[in-house]
Order: sequence, then structure tokens, then C-alpha cells
Amino acid sequence: MAARPSPDRIARAARRELQALARPLGDFDASRYFRGADTLRFFNVGTPAVRALARRIVGEHGDWSVDDANSFAALLIADPVLEAKGLAVEVVARYRRSFRRQLFGVWKGWLVAGHASNWATTDGICGSLLGPLLVMYPELAPKLRSWSRCATNPWVRRASTVALLPSIRRGQALDLAYEFAERLHPDPNDLIHKAVGWMLREAGKVDAARLARYLRAHGREMPRTTVRYAIERFPASARRDLLIATRPITS
Repeated sequence: MAARPSPDRIARAARRELQALARPLGDFDASRYFRGADTLRFFNVGTPAVRALARRIVGEHGDWSVDDANSFAALLIADPVLEAKGLAVEVVARYRRSFRRQLFGVWKGWLVAGHASNWATTDGICGSLLGPLLVMYPELAPKLRSWSRCATNPWVRRASTVALLPSIRRGQALDLAYEFAERLHPDPNDLIHKAVGWMLREAGKVDAARLARYLRAHGREMPRTTVRYAIERFPASARRDLLIATRPITS
């Protein structure tokens, strides 16, 4: 009987498949969305093709556990190619029903090691892996406090907000959301400003009055990008009022 191929071996074969699907920059240039990500590389494959490959891999290895999926992903998440990282996340996400508390540390390790050195991979890990895990195990959410304080890695700081989104949409972790927002308002990184605004917008869908009070109390010290993201779902008249109320005080 032939030896069962290891997840690592399958990951290497999957990367070769991705590379074979590569498209010329003239057809689709993914790099235009990732200015400043100097170490990131692209096959310009596109998300539908990556997801189709993930579905096929999971279908062909029906005996895999979530640990096998993480072993597969460990090689690809460290790859400099965006689509390889995306395939890693897409495969693991298909084992959502088997997620365990211990995976929190595994996925945090990916972020700390710099494997999610761009907004798309960071948001993929948060939206497809960490976010659902926090919904399953809400007692893990306070662990994100140290992430929001991380001075050396902006992707860890962004993850502290984006990972909360699935919980926020269920009316959970709202106190943490506002705590993290206040801490991150002075952040110098524009991608953090956008993520905080996104988080506040989702919190506002649950409790619009609370978001309005928060903006009136803190909006003058907030980046304007954050404010504009946060108020997107308010009626036009309320948006105008909040933009005025949060206008920075000039000397």
C-alpha cells in the first residue's frame, strides 16, 4: 500500500498548481492594492481560483483533521506569494466545526512571525479563522488586549480589531471594541485607522446610540478616516451632524 502523502507534500504540490495558474500583469495586477508591501509577491491568480483549489484539496483528503489542515497551511502561510497565503487560510477555514481553543496560539504565531505582512492575509486569518474561533470560545477575546498594545507589528494591532468583528455582529465584545478603539486612535498607521473605523461601524449596527455618544465624546481626537468609516451606516443628516461634532479643534 502506498504511503499516505503528508500535508507538507500536498502543500508543495498545491503551490506548483498555483504557479501554473499565474496570469500576466496585463490581465490582472493584484499588486496595485498592496502599495508598500515590498516583500509580497503575486501569481495574479484571483480569489475564485484559490477557493476552487481549496475546495478540491479538502474534497480529495476527506480523512484530514484540522491538525492536518494546519500542517498543510504552515508551509504556505510563510510563502511570500499572496495566493499561497490565501490558500492556506481557505483550506483551514473549511474545518471550522473542528476548531479548538489551542488554535488561537497557532494563528497568533502566524501574525507574530510576520507571515500576514499585508491587510488581505491579516483580514483572512481574522475573518475566517480567529473570528469564528472567538465566537465559539468568547472567553478568548480578552487575550486580544495585548495585541492592541503591540508596538512592533501593525498587523497584530489590526488583527485585534478585525478578529472581533464576527463577535461584534452577534452583539458580543462591544466593551472590548470601544476599549481597543480608544487605545488605537493615536496609531500612526492608516490601515489601523480604517480597521478601527470598520470595527466601530459594525458596533454601531448593534447599538447606534452608543456609537454616536462615543463619537461625540472622542471624535475630535480621532483620525478623520476612522470617523468617516464609523459613520457610514448612519442616515445622511446624522452623518453631517457627527462630522461637525467631531471636527478637530484648530488653534
